[in-house]
Amino acid sequence: MHITRITSHVLQYDLPEKLGYSQQYYSRRSAHLVRIDTDEGITGWGECFGPGNIAIANKGIVEGVIQPLVLGEDPLDRDVIWHKCYNLMRDHGQKGMPLQALSGIDIALWDIAGKVAGLPIHKLIGGSHRSDVSAYGYGMMLRPEQPRELASRFRDEANSLKEMGFTAIKMKVGIGSKNDISLVEAVRDAVGDDLALMVDANHCYTTSEAFHVGHALEDLDIYWFEEPVAPEDLRGYRELREGLKVNIAGGEAEYSRWGWLNLLESRGLDIAQPEVCALGGITEYLRVLALCHAHFTPVVNHVWGSAIALAANLQLLASIPPLPGGLHPWQPMLEFDTTDNRFIDDLLKTPLGIKEQVKENGGRVTIPTEPGLGIEPDPDFIEKYEIS
Repeated sequence: MHITRITSHVLQYDLPEKLGYSQQYYSRRSAHLVRIDTDEGITGWGECFGPGNIAIANKGIVEGVIQPLVLGEDPLDRDVIWHKCYNLMRDHGQKGMPLQALSGIDIALWDIAGKVAGLPIHKLIGGSHRSDVSAYGYGMMLRPEQPRELASRFRDEANSLKEMGFTAIKMKVGIGSKNDISLVEAVRDAVGDDLALMVDANHCYTTSEAFHVGHALEDLDIYWFEEPVAPEDLRGYRELREGLKVNIAGGEAEYSRWGWLNLLESRGLDIAQPEVCALGGITEYLRVLALCHAHFTPVVNHVWGSAIALAANLQLLASIPPLPGGLHPWQPMLEFDTTDNRFIDDLLKTPLGIKEQVKENGGRVTIPTEPGLGIEPDPDFIEKYEIS
């Protein structure tokens, strides 16, 4: 079997309202899908992390840089292909967009391997440690509103997520430390103490600001404080972890085993959040997972994008060993985007039905057992929303 073509599909649509995080507001939802065709008619699907113009630029890397390197290769030679591509791109990008592009291709190769074997990806990795996984609802995005209006909106949205069946939820902050604390107080007051609540800063604080907010989060019983400072500030992460009781989470902006080794050795994380669609795909994710567990750092995957990213992460979450073990080990969770996202709801011929499962199964989602990723995108949907 040989690779005959790699196609990059960048999808986009206008959101009904602006959404934001600490770095920017955006009015369009985008996704970057990768399709690999073979001479035996078996097709694999993957996804690259990165929105908007980043996705358009990554399309050039997928089709113009990586595709010529791998045409004619056996798609089952995933590790060979990974190292060939990485080694030839190393001088031009050991992090960022080249790794995002390689991630989509690698995920598609795993999808092909699963289809060839007739097995889900978690079986190829080594089996499933769990048949279902708890999901947390990610929402409460920033809007260009006054703090009081935003706090009222967040209260309503938090209650809605609770009613949907989520037992854990995550909110954004990033409108100034004083206002951010008020936002978190409003959400905690709305949902009560029986719901796990996480706070995502998207690296908007200095270390001193992060300490100010972090001490308030301790009093509000926040489960984790995500990306409090810039991803390059490894010393800041370590100082925060040493000085705060709230768990410090991060890692979505780190790439490859080498980047993750430096991050983990800095001892700045209580919870690691690798992004499989960015760090180098499933092949490299498994190395990063091993590094995390070698440093006894629990993993909760960062998930952003379409139903393809969700499907890949469900396979990976099934394969994460319990840490450190025992009768009641720490367990991973699925991050689920509850904001307007047609690329989750409508992309697949048979939807994953995450919201329905959460409601019916006490906040839990079943791991798919069909071959490969276990999903099939709708080509008509892709054609409708493709921009490039």
